[in-house]
Amino acid sequence: MSILTVKNLSHGFGDRAIFDDVNFRLLKGEHIGFVGANGEGKSTFMNIITGSLEPDEGKIVWSKQHRVGYMDQHAALTPGKSAREALADAFKYLFDAEAEMNEIYMQMGEMNDEEMAAALERTAEIQDLLDHSDFYLIDSKVEDIARGLGLSALLDKDVADLSGGQRTKILLGKLLLEKPDILLLDEPTNYLDEEHIEWLRTYLQNYENAFVLISHDVDFMNSVINLIYHVNNLKIDRYVGNYFEFERLYEEKKKQLESQHEAQTKEAEKLKDFIAKKKANVATSGQAKARQKKLDKMVIVEKIQEKPKPKFDFKFGRTSGKLIFETKDLVIGYTEPLSSPITLKLERGAKVAFTGSNGIGKTTLLRSLLGQIKPLSGTTEHGEYQEIGYFAQEIKNPSQKTCLDDFWDEFPSWNQAEIRAALARCGLGTKQIESRVYVLSGGEQAKLRLGKIMNNESNILVMDEPTNHLDVDAKDELKRALKEYKGTVIMVCHEPEFYQDIVTQTINCEEWTTKTL
Repeated sequence: MSILTVKNLSHGFGDRAIFDDVNFRLLKGEHIGFVGANGEGKSTFMNIITGSLEPDEGKIVWSKQHRVGYMDQHAALTPGKSAREALADAFKYLFDAEAEMNEIYMQMGEMNDEEMAAALERTAEIQDLLDHSDFYLIDSKVEDIARGLGLSALLDKDVADLSGGQRTKILLGKLLLEKPDILLLDEPTNYLDEEHIEWLRTYLQNYENAFVLISHDVDFMNSVINLIYHVNNLKIDRYVGNYFEFERLYEEKKKQLESQHEAQTKEAEKLKDFIAKKKANVATSGQAKARQKKLDKMVIVEKIQEKPKPKFDFKFGRTSGKLIFETKDLVIGYTEPLSSPITLKLERGAKVAFTGSNGIGKTTLLRSLLGQIKPLSGTTEHGEYQEIGYFAQEIKNPSQKTCLDDFWDEFPSWNQAEIRAALARCGLGTKQIESRVYVLSGGEQAKLRLGKIMNNESNILVMDEPTNHLDVDAKDELKRALKEYKGTVIMVCHEPEFYQDIVTQTINCEEWTTKTL
């Protein structure tokens, strides 16, 4: 049974085309991995099929009485609500039904017999809905989801006081509680820690309804999906199997099209050569005309145009002093402590990953070490000759300038050709380079920021969740570059398969956090 049918979809932003005559179908129970390079339009497609964005052309047809749950990269929560209330909002339609039933009961004393009969029928319908929806088990359901996502200790906190990762968990938990007919998940693991990624993996493996998953975490995606839809060059193509099977089939398709393209091109050249030689001769002009008709009808197969792949190489500056930093009884936090006293020492050349659950203060620790936040107590000693490249986890207000001009502000002495070449090395094409930064995808913005860091000399790299939003090729290239970097690397990352081959030391921040886990 088809839940969603997309017919002849075309869409673009300005002169930048995103989709051209795309068709897509989602069937009941399908578990789809939605893949493609950064900026190919995966999130745009989600916004179109949910009605948040009107396509330029095409039809979006949902089956009747479907319920769609969508969690995007930029969803927000309402300040003033507790985490428990935000999760319980998943059942708003049931609370509204209960309120309607209670209102009917209050009015029964003033009803005549006919009104009473209708009221009793309506309250019976509502009661049946509440019973079949486990309305009286809502508190238990909320607590079960909270436990699975590591939110139990945060249920009574205002959502405005939670970290970005914790808010993401709330949004995900609310969506799962709604149990829609189809889940649309846009990079749900970006701010989840390892334990809760495993919980979500198990949940999706056992999920009976359909879902579409955007994720650049190949291991996670492979464990939960059975179909791949690939967004590439304005089209969306379907592949049966997991990501590795898609890669194999895609490579075969590329080789086949290249072979056909080359064969057709050679045949066209032969036809042109024959026509040029024979058309002037009366005896052979008929043959030339026949060849010309054949040439005119020929449609040469297009080769698959590969997107530019990034090439990350971080410029290494002068050698730093032996000491990178040493903390003594460092307590981090804002108004309240996030840690017990921390004593750490890091020396030149170390590559360290800080790990642990969301919200325990990993980002705060990095910013405290960088001097961006004053510690509540304790000291941090820094070594000499430090040139730091810092990749922040979030940029709240992306630039209104074009990507080109934004990068140029960082390197004003460069000419335009040098700026464009540097951005191309980051994996950005001409359209992205000339687009405004705020309209770029999360992955494209991350590539821009990495480009600024790698073109400034550094001897210490501080990376806070650098893999969030990056596509598979960019993550692989970043991993290679960090492994080869001669300086010190300090990172926060929730993907062991990314950092384990890079770092020489892993520090579990849960050992000193004051947060209840």
